[in-house]
Amino acid sequence: MKYIFTLLILFTQIFAYIDSINSFEADFTQSVTDEKKKVLSYSGHIIASKPQNALWKYSTPIKKEIYINAFNVTVIEPEIEQVIIRKLESNFDLFNMIKNAKQIDKETYKAFYKDSEFIITIKNDMIESISYLDEFENSVKIVFTHQKQNEVIDPEVFMPKIPIDFDVIRD
Repeated sequence: MKYIFTLLILFTQIFAYIDSINSFEADFTQSVTDEKKKVLSYSGHIIASKPQNALWKYSTPIKKEIYINAFNVTVIEPEIEQVIIRKLESNFDLFNMIKNAKQIDKETYKAFYKDSEFIITIKNDMIESISYLDEFENSVKIVFTHQKQNEVIDPEVFMPKIPIDFDVIRD
């Protein structure tokens, strides 16, 4: 779970590294492959903008919304009527990590955080995928489709809408 938050924040921070991108929106498919080659797939939609705002809306296999801003990650899980609000680690400097990402070839960049390596693929000036190993040594790959960049996004999109009857857990 920690690496999912890391990845989500990493993706949001990529925009600080690629100066020409102010916002990004896309559909995504996230595949998690374990050591036995069993694959779990998730899909949804992401909306993100500078400086550090993102909304990941998972639609399958379960519905989930993950809101990220400079201070918190808010996870809304409608199926269990629960919200988890976590503060971001104060010593977590993804901006610096992405800023120092190394270009491997024309379309591939490599970034590091702690002991993890993130591979970022860009095609036709659009972020196409992000790959990494999670804390359980699962191979994770997120592929983006129907990408849009630099469109105006209403900041209200990034404000979590928490139903009053949901349980709220602050972590």
